[in-house]
Amino acid sequence: MLLVLLSIFISSCESKYKDLDLTAYQYRDTKDLLKFVYDASLVLKKGGLKSLKHFQKNRRLYLTPDRYLYVYDINGTNVFHAGMPHLEGKNLWNITDKNGKKPVQTVIAALADPNNPHAWVHYSWWEPGKFYPIPKSSCHFKVTTPEGRVLFVGGGLDYPHEEKEFIRITVDGAVRLIEVKGESALSEIASPVSQYNFRDVKVFVFTRTGKLLISPVMGDSLTDLKLLDCVDEMGHKPFEKALKRLKNNKDAVWEVFLAKNRYERVLIKKALYLRKTYIAGEAIYVGAITDLPQPPG
Repeated sequence: MLLVLLSIFISSCESKYKDLDLTAYQYRDTKDLLKFVYDASLVLKKGGLKSLKHFQKNRRLYLTPDRYLYVYDINGTNVFHAGMPHLEGKNLWNITDKNGKKPVQTVIAALADPNNPHAWVHYSWWEPGKFYPIPKSSCHFKVTTPEGRVLFVGGGLDYPHEEKEFIRITVDGAVRLIEVKGESALSEIASPVSQYNFRDVKVFVFTRTGKLLISPVMGDSLTDLKLLDCVDEMGHKPFEKALKRLKNNKDAVWEVFLAKNRYERVLIKKALYLRKTYIAGEAIYVGAITDLPQPPG
C-alpha cells in the first residue's frame, strides 16, 4: 500500500510539471527554482490579484536562504517582493545593476523570446539585508490574471551554477540577432551591458580563418590572437576541432576541453558551444564557453 501511495504521489508531481520541460537543465537548484516560480505563477493565474495578498500574508513561504519570489507588472512596477517589501509599489523599469544592465527591461525582452522559454536573465543584485552585489540568474513566467492585468513572476539563484542551457540561449540569441541585423548586430553583442555578456561568459564571433570580429578575451578584436591555434591544457585545439565538426552539415556543436581551475590546482572541464551563421554570404562562427558540471569532491 505504501508503494502504491508513493507511486501515485510521484506521478501526480510529475504530471503537475508536465508542461514545464526541465530536461535541458543539469543542476537540482535550477530545477527547484523553476518549479518554485512556476507554482507561484499558477497561483496568480488562478487567483488573480487576490493572490498578491496571499503572497504578502505568507511572505516567509516565498523567502528562503536560496531563493525568493517577486512579481512585477509589465510596465516595471513591483507589486510583490518576498525579500525586499520596500520595493513594492515602485517602478524599477530604469534601475541598473553595478555593470550598467537594466534587469527589468532585460526580463521583458526575455519573456518575448521564444528561444528562451523560461525567460532566464543574468545580472547583479543584492541579498536581502546585505549590502554587496552578487551574481544572479533568474527565471520568469508571464501571467495574465483573470482581471486582465499582465504581470510576470520571477525568482533567482544567488551565485548560480552555469547551466549549458544558459549558454545555448545566449549564443542562439546572438545568432538570431545577426540574421536579422547583419553586421550591425556585432556592436550590440559586444556591449558589456547586453544579455550576451554575463559573469565569465562572453559571446565571441570569428571568421572561417579565425579572424576575430568579437574577441573572447579582450574588449576589442584588434589583438592578434590566432584562435584556431589555441590549445587547452592537454594540447588539444578546441576551436579547430569544433570548426571541423561544423563542416559536417551541422549548425551547432559542443566541444569539451580542459582548463585550469581558478581555485584549486586541478584541471576542470569547460564546454565550447559554437554556431555557424552568415554575414553578407560569408560564414562566421558565434560561440561562448561555460563550465561543465563538476563531480562531487
